Amino acid sequence: MARVVVDVMLKPEILDPQGQAVQRALPRLGFEGISDVRQGKRFELEVDGPVDDAALARIHELAETFLANTVIENFTVKVEEEK
Repeated sequence: MARVVVDVMLKPEILDPQGQAVQRALPRLGFEGISDVRQGKRFELEVDGPVDDAALARIHELAETFLANTVIENFTVKVEEEK
């Protein structure tokens, strides 16, 4: 069994109000020196069997059609660990 991670982030040109809210709060909480914050989503998928090219292609399709809105978001797919 393997874990595949899909990270989804807003494209750089898309406004990130949640990230901006976190960025504005950081100095009030004593965290200085952070110039930008972008918030995203992380999906961890436990895959039965080997993660071969076919499995990665299916996960890429899943991410592209269901997990990410590709008009405003980018995503990456990677195998995190083998179990």
